[in-house]
Amino acid sequence: MADFSKTIALILILALAANLALMADADDKEIRVRKKKGEKECIQGWECSWWSKYCCNETISDVFAVYQFEDLFSKRNTPVAHAIGFWDYHSFILAAAMFEPLGFGTTGGKLMQMKEVAAFLAHVGAKTSCGDGVLTGGPLSYGLCFNREMSPMQDYCDDFYKYLYPCAPGASYYGRGALPIYWNYNYGAAGDGIKVDLLHHPELLEQNATIAFQAAIWRWVTPVKKNQPSAHDIFVGNWKPTKNDTLAKRGNTFGTTMNVLYGEYTCGQGDINPMSTIISHYLYYLDLLGVGREQAGPHDELTCAEQEAFNPASSPKTATSS
Repeated sequence: MADFSKTIALILILALAANLALMADADDKEIRVRKKKGEKECIQGWECSWWSKYCCNETISDVFAVYQFEDLFSKRNTPVAHAIGFWDYHSFILAAAMFEPLGFGTTGGKLMQMKEVAAFLAHVGAKTSCGDGVLTGGPLSYGLCFNREMSPMQDYCDDFYKYLYPCAPGASYYGRGALPIYWNYNYGAAGDGIKVDLLHHPELLEQNATIAFQAAIWRWVTPVKKNQPSAHDIFVGNWKPTKNDTLAKRGNTFGTTMNVLYGEYTCGQGDINPMSTIISHYLYYLDLLGVGREQAGPHDELTCAEQEAFNPASSPKTATSS
């Protein structure tokens, strides 16, 4: 219990520091540079706080401002929403700061950075939207409407991982967060990744927006299996597809990020609605950010309709967060 209290205290301290930093003029952000083994590394204020080549680029708050967050999620606090007042820009930036030195939103130039932010948030917006059947503002405006599964049919406790990620007494592992997490083993893995005890305290994902965004970004930058890429590495081009990947029509495309995150639930089934909805959010967000949907590439790079799944449902279980 003491460790849990320390975790919450640390999160509150970091949140306060981040809020103060975000209120300051961006031009005052300190940038330090060094050379290590002939390569340039930087630290860039609180937002990119350990030495990394990615911290030499602009940070997410430089390329993605609060007004743009508000544009993308303009209906999240309307009466039809179910998480009114929960999601906010500061929580997203604070969460992103944990992963920016690893390249999240800081890889490449400004165009790639903005595209990755749009791509990640497109998944988030599609998975948390309450826009079905809503006409005012269009269904794409209702991302971040939810922070939890509204009517869970079970507690999602699976004894398959009872030694590694045993279910905590009284805990339920229904869908929560920005990229909703289900099942005890996924809560355990995500909690390990962000150093928060989500296995014993899964409710944190619907109580703390920073933690919810951290878990989602962790999923974006973390491979499900060692021999597979992360969605981040796919999108920014760090991944080198094998011959088998090419034959399976998987490449460094937005479509393949859906494949690695959701597998056959979204991909390899033609132009089904879950896939098309995520693509529509991505194009819409690119337009709102001023990047333009033409920067998304041709349709065959957006879709995973004909791709073979990375992780078929019939394969052995893997501790993932979706």
